[in-house]
Amino acid sequence: MTKTFFNSSRLERENRTVQKMIELYCHHHHRNGLKGCCSKCRELQDFAERRLSRCIYGPEKPVCAKCPVHCYKPAQREQIRIIMRWAGPRMLLHSPVLAIRHLLDERRPVPPWPGKKSRKKKEEYTP
Repeated sequence: MTKTFFNSSRLERENRTVQKMIELYCHHHHRNGLKGCCSKCRELQDFAERRLSRCIYGPEKPVCAKCPVHCYKPAQREQIRIIMRWAGPRMLLHSPVLAIRHLLDERRPVPPWPGKKSRKKKEEYTP
């Protein structure tokens, strides 16, 4: 896993939260006995980190459950949904500060979509 440097503490915290959730899930479900995650979960961690580093919202990013942009591929989106659903309640025991901060972030309003600028309609040429 390569280390991505985020331009805000908010994105860094979001990344740590997702990484911790994946670690908890992997440790409980895959029981690989090794320190860290299995290869499948490591791939998902790398994918999540790449997606987070390229988020169009930047530091104003809403939590994934409220985000109108689906940046995950369908297979990874289903995987991360299962992981977050399982690990979310357990985060209060294992990383209470991250869990509470994530719960507070859920209450933030979704910012307007910073997508591409709309193109001006070209005037039709009429002879």
